[in-house]
Amino acid sequence: QVQLVESGGGLVQPGGSLNLSCATSGFTLDWYSIGWFRQGPGKEREGVSCISGSGGVTHYADSVEGRFTISRDNAKNTVYLQMSSLKPEDTAAYYCARSFDGLCLLADYSYSYWGQGTQVTVSS
Repeated sequence: QVQLVESGGGLVQPGGSLNLSCATSGFTLDWYSIGWFRQGPGKEREGVSCISGSGGVTHYADSVEGRFTISRDNAKNTVYLQMSSLKPEDTAAYYCARSFDGLCLLADYSYSYWGQGTQVTVSS
């Protein structure tokens, strides 16, 4: 059974940092890309970042480039999203997802399994 479980969300002040984790099980992690998506209040879901199975390919949304870093530890079956210089507009539920195949895309149609999400709130 494929499972993805996000953790690490919380309340942080603007300019602060958070590290999200996506623990996976039920499949061979290094065969698939993993993406991070977010959905803010009243907004559509958007792709934040993705990483290929080997970790050699990463993509970031323009809105987070230079502030967020995605990484993976296939031995621990976990993908991480390090977020720094957080802004109020980063407030959202953050989801990780497993790709249909190995492609690293910031498009939700490319992903077949999703976690339940973890809430990130950036506020003073």
